[in-house]
Amino acid sequence: MRLPSVIRSAYQPPLVRDNCFSGSLNIMEHLITAFTDHLWLQERLSDNTLAAYRRDLEKTAVRLSECGLDFLSAQSSDIAAAVYVESEQPRSQARALSACRKFYRWLEENGQRSDNPCRDLKTARQGRTLPPVISEQQIDILLSAPDTDTPHGLRDKALLELMYACGLRVSEAVKLRIDEVGLENGIVNTIGKGNKQRIVPLGEEAAYWLERYISEARPMLLKGKSCDYIFVSQKKTGISRQLAWMIVSNYAAAAGIRHLSPHGLRHAFATHLVNHGADLRVVQMLLGHSNITTTQIYTYVADERLKRVVDTFHPRR
Repeated sequence: MRLPSVIRSAYQPPLVRDNCFSGSLNIMEHLITAFTDHLWLQERLSDNTLAAYRRDLEKTAVRLSECGLDFLSAQSSDIAAAVYVESEQPRSQARALSACRKFYRWLEENGQRSDNPCRDLKTARQGRTLPPVISEQQIDILLSAPDTDTPHGLRDKALLELMYACGLRVSEAVKLRIDEVGLENGIVNTIGKGNKQRIVPLGEEAAYWLERYISEARPMLLKGKSCDYIFVSQKKTGISRQLAWMIVSNYAAAAGIRHLSPHGLRHAFATHLVNHGADLRVVQMLLGHSNITTTQIYTYVADERLKRVVDTFHPRR
């Protein structure tokens, strides 16, 4: 069981060291820690999400402190000035405002504020950001890049095939355990954001490479050691998110694909399903989106692709 940050602080440093804080900043740091502990205990948010909340709130705290303010004394205009900073992208501003809204709601519920200064603040309008389109031909080149005659190459091949076949987040892929993959029935049982469980079909190609990796390469990498995670490194432990990023990025570069991340494979999974006529509700379930509006972006990706095809090949264009 993972420990709350109040307890974990004895074992690992906080994201912002206490010596960076003094006076009101130190008080705000304690409030942020209590808030993130609350989110972990009540909402079971992931470490990455909690870290994002903490970063945004700490950045806001520093800006308030520079004006002689803190979270308990700041008014709506003060929060706006701390969030709507010209050097920040609209997406970053929106994320910071969302963190502040949730934080002040918690302060209200706990009687530390009688109002929520974020209640009437509006999120800056953002343009729709479409994920980059990776063609099926590019995916074929990418998946052919690893040298499957080596243990690391076979591992990387299995990882790439799995992420594309199932649309897994990088955190889901690296935390996948042996007992969560059913090679015989072709399913993956994964835990996504908010500790939500979902079952995703594996597919024959990914199952084939996973089976080969597990039986041939994984024992060679572990060298007699035991590990619950499927994907392991030469350190005989599960691979990290950073290593998974490097694997995807390096093979993408070798395949001539620019700026492809693990999340890009997830986008490709969803986009290619929609392109081939998959129902949006099915794609939503496979991706583990709680809201269908999040999934709808892939219909825009498909629409943009169709427009380009028409513009390129229609004789009257």
